[in-house]
Amino acid sequence: MNAISFGTRNYPRLGVSLTPLIILIVLLPGVIIARGAEAVAGIGPWILLLCSAISLALALAGRTLTRRGLVTGFRRSAGQILPAVPILICIALVATTWMTSGVVPSLICYGLDIISPRLFLMLACAVSAAISVLTGSSWTTIATIGVAFMGIGQVLGYSDGWIAGAVISGAYFGDKISPLSDTTVVASSAAGVDLFRHIRYLMVTTIPSIAIALAVYLCVGMFGDVTSATHTVEMEAVLRNNFNITPLVLIVPVATIALILLRVPTLKVLLLAALMGAVATFIFQGQLIADAASSALWLWRGFSLSTGNASLDSLVATGGVTGMASTIFLVLCAMTFGAVMIGTGMLGRITQAFTTSLRKRTSIVGATVGSGLAMNCLTADQYLSLIITGNMYRALYRRFGLEARLLSRSMEDAVSVTSVLIPWNSCGVTQSTVLGVSTLIYFPYCIFNILSPLMSVLIAWVGYKIPAPAASLAASTPASPS
Repeated sequence: MNAISFGTRNYPRLGVSLTPLIILIVLLPGVIIARGAEAVAGIGPWILLLCSAISLALALAGRTLTRRGLVTGFRRSAGQILPAVPILICIALVATTWMTSGVVPSLICYGLDIISPRLFLMLACAVSAAISVLTGSSWTTIATIGVAFMGIGQVLGYSDGWIAGAVISGAYFGDKISPLSDTTVVASSAAGVDLFRHIRYLMVTTIPSIAIALAVYLCVGMFGDVTSATHTVEMEAVLRNNFNITPLVLIVPVATIALILLRVPTLKVLLLAALMGAVATFIFQGQLIADAASSALWLWRGFSLSTGNASLDSLVATGGVTGMASTIFLVLCAMTFGAVMIGTGMLGRITQAFTTSLRKRTSIVGATVGSGLAMNCLTADQYLSLIITGNMYRALYRRFGLEARLLSRSMEDAVSVTSVLIPWNSCGVTQSTVLGVSTLIYFPYCIFNILSPLMSVLIAWVGYKIPAPAASLAASTPASPS
């Protein structure tokens, strides 16, 4: 038999359920080894579609495939991921208009004058964290100030991986502890915990993780090689020769941050930011955009400039809306894979297997972290992963007398900050596109994101700030897959 019954529905057996995931995990590293990390964006979508087809075929062969299940899977997956598509298009417009308007070049020039090269990585992380706390959005932070930090860091001679890692670490730290963050709200709600109680409990694992990350970035800056002052002056001179560098153009990012603080919806903020950037382009950089016809092509196809410096040519080039097409396709394919895994019952069978033999606090927290990581891989969306993980473990935590806030913290540590590390997850796809750095290149340098799930398990093992269960209850029959 290829199916097992839980209640009124047949679910695929565990080996069958794991097959599409194992194929995905084997094929993607194979592509990376054979073609390089950059090939994931081009070949990754087809691998996801292949694994979706394999999942459907196995469910059909095992007689566990139902129309109702597929409809439910697509509804749940699409409901979380499709809203990201217009946001991705707006991010592409912001990246293009903020470059052509001189916002990013101006921030780079002023940043080179103000920021000490040795402290750059630490400051990039700290500033990204501060802005993300205020805005509650890691995506917006990375798409705006993060792009500027990439430019500054490249001029200073830092590798793309280190720069992107510092920016992402700071942005996701701020997003994680901000009461304005939608992921923080979803995590606390999914576990049934008051929002501010959840945030206060997060500090136990979050503060040590970000402190270690800042220390690492400081050490890399202090003891690593940075570009000479002469080189940075030359690079700044080239920027000033090609752009009108003026503090007036900084009205655009200041106004954007003000809109975010006023709690304007993300899509509207990005649209307005792109519009302000386009207007600023005509006001301050008229020499770059000759007429309205060319401006339409500039927004659609992106922008490039020949400065005579290859590094800066690469830095100022943007892809426009068409440059985001491959990212959107990858997100849609990831959505399809998540929908099929949910709809065929394979995801439910895998999650049930995670919770069958759990008895102790450390193993329960460890399984929560592992499940969160698995959900990020299977559903390709952090919101869906938080909701599914919360539903999986709420009853189990109650059964063993563990606090709900321990569940919400473990979910945040495992899901919210690791989504950006997965190449086909909507967060990983978006941030790699925005920053122009492959997910697998910046992965090792996202110190905070890597430490967070490890810190969650370590603190659970130590037992710090975790009250002992009121009673040790005998294990009951495992719940059916959800």
